[in-house]
Amino acid sequence: MNSTKLTRAILRDLLGPVAPSGPLDSVVHEEVICDGYVRRLVSYNVPSGRASAFVCVPDNLTAPVPVVFCHHQHHGQFDLGKSEVCGLRGDPDQAYAAELAQRGFITISPDAIGFEERNWDDGENVSWFELSSRLVVGRTLLADLLQEVSIAIDYALTLPGVDPERVGFIGHSYGGRIAMWAPAWDERIRTSVSNCGCIPYRDSFTHDAGFQAELVVPGFASNFDVEDVLALSKQCSTLVIAAEDDVWSRGARDIETRLKARGVSHVRVKIVPGKHEFRLAQREMAYEFLASLKGH
Repeated sequence: MNSTKLTRAILRDLLGPVAPSGPLDSVVHEEVICDGYVRRLVSYNVPSGRASAFVCVPDNLTAPVPVVFCHHQHHGQFDLGKSEVCGLRGDPDQAYAAELAQRGFITISPDAIGFEERNWDDGENVSWFELSSRLVVGRTLLADLLQEVSIAIDYALTLPGVDPERVGFIGHSYGGRIAMWAPAWDERIRTSVSNCGCIPYRDSFTHDAGFQAELVVPGFASNFDVEDVLALSKQCSTLVIAAEDDVWSRGARDIETRLKARGVSHVRVKIVPGKHEFRLAQREMAYEFLASLKGH
């Protein structure tokens, strides 16, 4: 058993350096009135260029409310990102940014690098190029992705009506993976929900799972795994939802056992029937968990 404890300093060293970020120079491109909220298309600077995001603001705000970062899935659909979690295209079960806005949360939903407006090859998979072009100079794609999460939160905290002490995160699949990593990178995240994305590195050495480009961190799996990342985020109450018949939920019970053995109390693992999906029952569980932000 590895005796080295993962710290934020070790994690940052493994993830590698990121480029300095500058002024946001944010722009609101459009504003659309929706059912119970207003959806704004915004952009702002990130080190690799411009990020594009939807921000959903509930109607009739009378007091500061939580903001939730809504990370889209992967699903091999590189033409989709923020639009799917806002219910504009794709799977209706992925529209959690819109549903949370209807429940009184401000949400921010950027395109991750390589998806939707951040895809530079007509919807083709550019993730392995984005990874390899960083690895050859001692950087990782994951570090840049996590930095962009922080920049999105920076932007969100400039919005009227946002309570800076109540920042949440939610994601399915790819988004569910980042939901475990983001609180370890950014301590402002106080509540996080990961759905169908908890597979450890140790269970990924199979052809039906494998490794997602965005999660490739040289040397990480030699000494650490996702439970180490989860344990690190003591400031964040985290719900890990895993489905019994889902490859990318594989290892959930083992993660739970390992965390309990360490006395970790801020992470809850919930195993549910079903496949790789974010059904209404799972989303309601997630929304109830995120509702704890309203009581902070």
